[in-house]
Amino acid sequence: MLTNEMLESIKKVEATRDERMHAELRKMTAEEKEAILNAFHPDYKDEGFEVLQVGPNKGEKVPTELCHLLQGTSRVLGKDIDLENPDYDTDVLIIGGGGAGSSAAIEADEAGCKVMLVTKLRIGDANTMMAEGGIQAADKENDSPAQHYIDAMGGGHFCNKPELLRKLVCDAPIAIKWLNELGVMFDKEEDGTMVTTHGGGTSRKRMHACKDYSGAEIMRTLRDEVWNRKIPVIDYTAAIELIKDDKGAVAGAVLQNMETGELYVARAKTVIIATGGAGRLHYQGFPTSNHYGATADGLVLAYRAGAPLLYADTIQYHPTGVAYPSQIFGALVTEKVRSLGALLVNIDGVAFMNPLETRDVTASTIIRECKERGKGVPTPDGGYGVWLDTPMIERLHGEGTIEKRIPAMLRMYLEYGIDMRKQPILVYPTLHYQNGGIKIEANGMSDVENLFVAGEAVGGIHGRNRLMGNSLLDVIVFGRNAGKNAAAKAKTIDTVGKLTLSHVDSFEKELEGAGLAGGELSPKLLPDYTRK
Repeated sequence: MLTNEMLESIKKVEATRDERMHAELRKMTAEEKEAILNAFHPDYKDEGFEVLQVGPNKGEKVPTELCHLLQGTSRVLGKDIDLENPDYDTDVLIIGGGGAGSSAAIEADEAGCKVMLVTKLRIGDANTMMAEGGIQAADKENDSPAQHYIDAMGGGHFCNKPELLRKLVCDAPIAIKWLNELGVMFDKEEDGTMVTTHGGGTSRKRMHACKDYSGAEIMRTLRDEVWNRKIPVIDYTAAIELIKDDKGAVAGAVLQNMETGELYVARAKTVIIATGGAGRLHYQGFPTSNHYGATADGLVLAYRAGAPLLYADTIQYHPTGVAYPSQIFGALVTEKVRSLGALLVNIDGVAFMNPLETRDVTASTIIRECKERGKGVPTPDGGYGVWLDTPMIERLHGEGTIEKRIPAMLRMYLEYGIDMRKQPILVYPTLHYQNGGIKIEANGMSDVENLFVAGEAVGGIHGRNRLMGNSLLDVIVFGRNAGKNAAAKAKTIDTVGKLTLSHVDSFEKELEGAGLAGGELSPKLLPDYTRK
């Protein structure tokens, strides 16, 4: 039930709606953006981070929760693991069953390699499935990959690795064509032209969508293609450590059955990490829009194997997570809602910012409105948020627009008695995306030989802030890229060398030397929500 204070605030929102329909909200200057990020964005809070004392990124800061896992205790220590007689033998081992892993599996299979995909939940249980708003690609006459590059580079604070961003934007139209031909049901006009919209930080309408369940539709199509190709998928099986050969190249992984705890050895000529993000670590106590398995496993495995991370200190907090009702607290409210015209409005009914600023700036401004200015709307459970004035959408575009363009969002709120066509919804930033990750080159390989990475586990593509629609794009572009290149590399390897876990022992000695032995088991695998 809405509180009396919330109901009174809604009256103010309704009273100012006509005025706001025609108002032009200016965008911030670069100086204003920098000031608000420094003051309010969680990435800029020293107390949320710790400095790594061992490993490739020694001396750099990372979120506290991630630091404990990167410097944690390996799950294979003290275990009797038979490396001489592998349980599985394949050319390309893919760890992770989301959009990046599935794209990689399809391309590696297409290249004629023997492929195996392992995932600690089920194929499709991934952040890809939960992406709503769309996928960017500059494939229309008034746009270009160069313009897409400029937008993404600016949004990433000019920290994007140029060669990775170049590949992302140049391969984007190819990725859309590939998905369309696989059967993804993109929104289209009657003549077949794809419908495109704006996103925050974009200078052109290049967001391709499937209503507001774009990720689910893309994942459905990729999963079907993996199944149709009869690629082996080992569900409910987590990778708990990478295996190397006697020359230091990655040569497989130790796997753990999530139900029985049994351990297995998978030998492979090349390995692709596609394990996704870290939202379920709940950095700084934030809620998350991420799926249940997003616990940074790939970063932990790669780091212990010697692969450096890039920008691991930067996280994306999506500006609009659900602040109320509490049953869906932290769930994603797609940026598409704002691209359709809904404004962010405070307790007094005042629109306090342009709704299509970049995500980091928008999140920071919402936090400022609530924490410094006291203009947030209190919720019954002691939190606060700001209104996203969704009834504006149908005022702007006509009745039925919400049901047509964002039907899943409409249904989610109707489940709790809230009709977003008639009343605004309450939002607050939610932990959404791992901007940083494992450092790779343009071919998808990390600094460790034969270890490839794709998707959200990669660092550097998006710099220090990602624009909407570029994550679904990168899982396709870099998933396919990793699959092709890992397959090509596998074909150059006649036999895999002697398998070893000596790097794990070496890392443990580093921890002991730093006085850090005996930390928590890592990778984490699943979040712990038991009451303490």
